[in-house]
Amino acid sequence: MAARKIAIVGTGANGASIGADLVLAGEDVVFIEQWPAHVEAMRAHGVTINMPERTVTAAVRTLHLCEVATLRDTFDVVLLLVKAYDTRWAAHLIAPYLRPDGLMAGVQNGMTTGIVAEAVGPERAIGAVIEITSAMTVPGVVERHSGPDRSWFAVGSVHPSTRGREEDVASLLRHSGAVEIVDDIEATKWMKLVSNATTLATTAMLGMSMVDAAAVPAMREVMLRSGSEALEATLALGNPVLPIFGLTREDVAHPDTVVETLLDTLLTGFVLPQSTTTILQDWRKGRHSEVDDINGHVVRTLRQLGRGAPVNEAVVELAHMIERGALQPGPSVLELLDERSGRSVAR
Repeated sequence: MAARKIAIVGTGANGASIGADLVLAGEDVVFIEQWPAHVEAMRAHGVTINMPERTVTAAVRTLHLCEVATLRDTFDVVLLLVKAYDTRWAAHLIAPYLRPDGLMAGVQNGMTTGIVAEAVGPERAIGAVIEITSAMTVPGVVERHSGPDRSWFAVGSVHPSTRGREEDVASLLRHSGAVEIVDDIEATKWMKLVSNATTLATTAMLGMSMVDAAAVPAMREVMLRSGSEALEATLALGNPVLPIFGLTREDVAHPDTVVETLLDTLLTGFVLPQSTTTILQDWRKGRHSEVDDINGHVVRTLRQLGRGAPVNEAVVELAHMIERGALQPGPSVLELLDERSGRSVAR
């Protein structure tokens, strides 16, 4: 049987980590990346993944985005690991090279499964949830804070024709962490959105690691309120509360404690004390963040349902100020979060 051909579109910290795991497992993988210096570094020296327990280096085949048009390969599986806001163009870029019976999975934050399905057809789309903590500032070098023993994924079909084919993607991701095959991938992705709305932009605004920010009592309360609005949104859509991060249904049986359970599970099981969110990493690089795809999605969903999301609205507003250069991340932003969300939290 011929080896599967796999493309990873977006080989930043998470994409490069997964790609390295696949290469070292003997899979036939092509990296497709938009950061030129990163491409050249990987071509020259391979990709190095520094983890708490070990360091690995893999020689990888890497293409610049502009070289995709030269491809003669077609792929059995495409893993998208670009930012949520880059999903549409990235999916369309690689779609001509996905085999007629191939699968594309958006292994990303945000509610991107429908975008992938639009690009390649629902019969070739698989939904996925990712939990890896990593960072990259040096081209070709990833600081992966949660190795395969402390990383988690979920995959699920979005069309009846792909039921039973989830394993095609799950078998790849198992090289990088624990994988669950789920029946309701959309609801599962919403649960990850609840976690992301709790932590990603909120802690980034303080300019702190997730652990340090959550240790500030007033900040923790804001984080839980933000996540609770996201939970309200998914419940209002009729979605069930589902376990993620390896939790059980019993662990999330009480809606009043779900957000806190997800937060504490994340902080104790998936991050290091110094781990910062992808949003703070983006801001430190002067990049636009995924706040509109995470907190903004909560705001839009509840607004369509005739409800408000004051904390997430405040998060989006302040995040936009940071991205315009009108505000700097720091502890003082907590006061602004309190004020703009309509509640002052005692300190």
